[in-house]
Amino acid sequence: MKLSKTITSISLIAMSALVLAACGNSSSSSDSSSSKTTSSKVEKSSSSKAAESSQKQVAGGALKDGTYKLEELDYSHDYRVQMSMTVKDGKISDTTYDYVNKDGKSKTKDASYEKTMKAKSGVGPAEYIPKLNDSFKKNGTNVNSIDVVTGATESSQTFKNYAQQLVQAAQAGNTKTIEIHNTDKMKDGTYTLDEKNASHGYKVQFSITVKDGKITKSNYDYVDKDGKLKSNDAAYEKAMKAKNGIGPKEYIADLNKELVKGQQPNVAAVSGATESSSSFALYAAQLINAAQAGNTAKIEVDNIVYGE
Repeated sequence: MKLSKTITSISLIAMSALVLAACGNSSSSSDSSSSKTTSSKVEKSSSSKAAESSQKQVAGGALKDGTYKLEELDYSHDYRVQMSMTVKDGKISDTTYDYVNKDGKSKTKDASYEKTMKAKSGVGPAEYIPKLNDSFKKNGTNVNSIDVVTGATESSQTFKNYAQQLVQAAQAGNTKTIEIHNTDKMKDGTYTLDEKNASHGYKVQFSITVKDGKITKSNYDYVDKDGKLKSNDAAYEKAMKAKNGIGPKEYIADLNKELVKGQQPNVAAVSGATESSSSFALYAAQLINAAQAGNTAKIEVDNIVYGE
């Protein structure tokens, strides 16, 4: 698992009637999705449409100028990620992303690896790495809208996770290199994450419990200003079921169950709750990385919210 504890920025949490297929693992050590593909076509993220129509930021900290860096500490399949983001005048002006080996050689220059991955997944690092980087530049702080490259689903999900970490570092103005403990085993304890900003009257509260190196409990829900849980909101449940065929009472329980079952953040997206499924996966990734680092300090997410 290639994960980080750093706080994320999440776009508007909206229910969707779209049905998504299950995501693969978020390990950047693998460049193929969980099923083989024959095309290097870029698939639009589930939140791309929302990003195109909801670009006005209504909550969340502004980015501070500077260059922000991230790197994986350990090599997996002989490579580790190095990534950076430059902010100028409060906007993302440049990004870099690559995998390098012990000699500093880019995975995009590894002809043998490229050939193997193309034969297996239809796309190699020389193609998907620049595609992901370009999508980051295009979408800016709305990293939930970064495209997922067909044939490189796992690497795409990991990329989005790391991009969010860089955005949050820029919100805090913290230019210290983010170090990803990408191969460490989770350490026992309880790890907690709370959103700072409400969207549609609710914000996320999320915790996981790790015992013997495994997630034994997942508590993910949304809470309003009065402390009421979305999963207990009968009116909201009724409205969402009428619109999407499923309400928070069902999909929240499903997401929690799948995380414990699969021990991976990129759980199967729940039909009718695509956006919430995506956000759940990104927050789960951060909590898992906190567990890898053994850092039980609460993560407060200064989540970016977009208005109409």
